[in-house]
Amino acid sequence: MHRYFIDFSYDGTAYHGWQIQPNGNSVQAELQRGISLLLRTDIALTGAGRTDAGVHARHMVAHFDTDAAFDCQELSRRLNRIVPRDIAVFSIHEVAPDLHARFSATSRTYHYYIHLRKMPFARHYSWQTGYRLDFGKMNEAADCLLHYSDFGAFCKAGADVKTTICHVTEARWIEDTPWSWHFRIVANRFLRNMVRAVVGTLIEVGRGRMTVEEFCQVVETGNRSNAGESMPAHALFLEDVAYPADDIS
Repeated sequence: MHRYFIDFSYDGTAYHGWQIQPNGNSVQAELQRGISLLLRTDIALTGAGRTDAGVHARHMVAHFDTDAAFDCQELSRRLNRIVPRDIAVFSIHEVAPDLHARFSATSRTYHYYIHLRKMPFARHYSWQTGYRLDFGKMNEAADCLLHYSDFGAFCKAGADVKTTICHVTEARWIEDTPWSWHFRIVANRFLRNMVRAVVGTLIEVGRGRMTVEEFCQVVETGNRSNAGESMPAHALFLEDVAYPADDIS
């Protein structure tokens, strides 16, 4: 049995998230269907994580195991021809049998995009704010995230998680143009709905409705009801998934 990594990207607008769902189509279902058809055997994909309905991925990784013989470059080319146009396969390559798309990942990077005025071509992938925001204060608050490890305050209520411990190594707002910004956050793992809840709470700071100190207190309480509202999914991107260099070379 051989293990393969598949690197790909997708526009999540038309999907009920990455994971196979009983009530709607998913990215996992489309890719599994395509690979199974081409290899003429049932293939099960394991993703690096889950993205919710409407969330996009600029670089996602999944693995599958098979004894079927194939040319990786040719399979990638043929797979791109049969999956929907909102999914793009970058590469397929064999990896060590113990390398796991989810558990071997060292970090994930998410970006949340916002724009400050009406921008017709950004509206599908960025959230338009109608408020004046203090990005200096928002970055002060974001810096608090680097000093905590329990992020239960930003976990979706009722989520089935064994631990709310995450190690955030980067969290900051970055100006792209005078009218558009994005929030970049890097961690070893993320809780369900965590990034959208973090952004929603930082927006409260930017609007002057919450102080930096109060933001830090929200993290300390671990209570989701103390945090801001969850932001819309369409502006959130899984930007990258990283692995130890020696394992994927």
